[in-house]
Amino acid sequence: MDAPETGALGITLNSGKPRLRVFSENATAVTVVLLSEQRTVLHEIPLSRTGDVWEVESSVLVPGAYYALRIDGPHGPHHGFDPKRLSLDPYARHVVNLGDARSPFWVSRVVREEEFDWGVHKHPHTPMRDTVIYEAHLKGLTKLAHFVPEELRGTYAGLAHENVVAHLTNLGITAVELLPVQAFTSERHLRRDELTNYWGYNTLGFFAPHADYATKSAQSAGPEAIAREFKSMVRTLHAAGIEVLLDVVYNHTADEGAEGDSVLFRGIDRASYYRQDPAGNLVDVTGCGNSLNTAHPVAQRFVLDSLRYWTEEFGIDGFRFDLAVTLGRDGGHGYTPDHPLLHAIVNDPILEKSKIIAEPWDVGIGGWQTGHFPAGWSEWNDEYRDRLRRFWVESFSHARVTGQHREAIGKLATAIAGSSNRFTDDRGPLASVNFVTAHDGFTLRDLVSYNVKHNLMNHELGRDGTDNNHSYNFGLEGETEHAGIQEARRLTVRNLIGTLLISAGVPMLTAGDELSRTQHGNNNPYNQDNGEFSWIDWELSEAQEQTILHTRRLIEIRRNHPVLRPGHYNHTTETIPDATRFSWFDAFGQHMADWQWTTPASRSVQFIASSLLSDGTADQLLVIIHGVTDPAPFRLPQVDGVGGYRLLWDSAAYRVSEIDTDAMSIAAPRQRMRLVGPSMRIYEVIDSE
Repeated sequence: MDAPETGALGITLNSGKPRLRVFSENATAVTVVLLSEQRTVLHEIPLSRTGDVWEVESSVLVPGAYYALRIDGPHGPHHGFDPKRLSLDPYARHVVNLGDARSPFWVSRVVREEEFDWGVHKHPHTPMRDTVIYEAHLKGLTKLAHFVPEELRGTYAGLAHENVVAHLTNLGITAVELLPVQAFTSERHLRRDELTNYWGYNTLGFFAPHADYATKSAQSAGPEAIAREFKSMVRTLHAAGIEVLLDVVYNHTADEGAEGDSVLFRGIDRASYYRQDPAGNLVDVTGCGNSLNTAHPVAQRFVLDSLRYWTEEFGIDGFRFDLAVTLGRDGGHGYTPDHPLLHAIVNDPILEKSKIIAEPWDVGIGGWQTGHFPAGWSEWNDEYRDRLRRFWVESFSHARVTGQHREAIGKLATAIAGSSNRFTDDRGPLASVNFVTAHDGFTLRDLVSYNVKHNLMNHELGRDGTDNNHSYNFGLEGETEHAGIQEARRLTVRNLIGTLLISAGVPMLTAGDELSRTQHGNNNPYNQDNGEFSWIDWELSEAQEQTILHTRRLIEIRRNHPVLRPGHYNHTTETIPDATRFSWFDAFGQHMADWQWTTPASRSVQFIASSLLSDGTADQLLVIIHGVTDPAPFRLPQVDGVGGYRLLWDSAAYRVSEIDTDAMSIAAPRQRMRLVGPSMRIYEVIDSE
């Protein structure tokens, strides 16, 4: 069958009268149930069927009304119908729990359509090449922010507070990527343990803002006030030049597995919406119990309708798709980059200016697909992440034990140059979203403070979270007062941030990494809604303040030098527009020999990055990477047209102010210098007279 027309489902006004439309291909009866706040049934109204869409017009579907769906249909392993059970309207603009935290009773609520005053609002529409993404948890970012009024902390309004916006703009952030803010709930096993799904990857309201992230006053005023607060947040961030991206979860729903709660599609039409094998068993490629069957046209339309709604109604600038490989699986459950949904998302006229980012893996067979999404998609580049971690962190652990490093410079160089080994020329470096950390895993500080994860507080006996961290504690596990270890860790953090922000591609920072926040070694605090593991502590030491200043300086360098932001690969020896030519040299200023790329004995490299600007001049930077602890002599490269090098940044400097007052900040070609490692420097190339 074909999917119903765009925007046809859910509650809409038809000639001023409320109309509810629900898709269910296999149902035999659909009823809308109106309830009181005490869960008393007020009305039961049957829907009539036209094709596979059930509908009713009724004046009782007024704004504020609580409603749910009662659906009957055939029994058997492929179906989940139960006329005694209530299901949410998948298109509901607001969902509310009429039960309690341990035993929720979810219903939909009718929302009044109203105009929002966007004022002179304009989308920033920051080009992808100029984008710096800041991945943040809406609540955790401001819950402990002493510079935000207490009643706004942890809310949409809190993110929009002037002091938070000032921090982001001063840092140089151009886009905030929010962990799920579509309405979600906690899984059954978490509720049993009196824990919550803090991250929010368990969606039940794909058209509804998460109500608990609104201020108490907005929650009391109703769903329209919650929506206004959300839109005000977007308007404020846009006015500051910051885009808003949403982390969205269309790969599975809060129905969980066969024994989980039935709140959504299981009771509406399990056979259409969820992947199943021939015997009717749920095919779980997400690790969450169910997988949305995007091979079915109605599931494709559901995803597109939701994306369009957030774009048009809330002004959202783009989306990061959790476990996006699931969305690209066909009727045989195999991934294909030619999947119609993947192409529809980037070709939809309403979404044409949206940033579209994939988490390019899931847990099914063939689930790792980094580099294999179609044109128009960017992707989280986990290979980039691992290459930086191995070079700057794990290799030092190996060297401490064996006396020798494990990682050579070659793979790091490829990552810095835009990961052309992973992405095709037609997609280019902007297909790569580069990151060292994300919400899932160690923070940057913990990456250099712990050899292993410490997840026992998650109530999963340490089985959760990856063991493949490529981390190193530099001598002692966890926090320490040892000054030498502290400085080694801070230096490594600066090297990682520095490498991230000079790499071709789109950089993504995780909120709090710019101030060295810790989760105390927990690399999977998805159920830790507290200040110990998850909320950002804004009481900063002087060393943390310096990390912020280093990050700000690096983003400023990136913004001022287009050579760090190429849109295309350059495989030639020419300097061309919108592409960067990399000229590589060893520590002595000589062109790299082939053997030097692959031997861990040679971990020191220099490169000059060159790009042609629109006025015909060249933008050039020299970057020096010294990847060992021992001090070593360097000789700066001598290149035609280069008259000298002006120091912009040095990771070995504890304070940024030390860089600006360095008497040796101007260096000449062929000049010798002694570098202490591990460290890196960035120089601006001065043209010869």
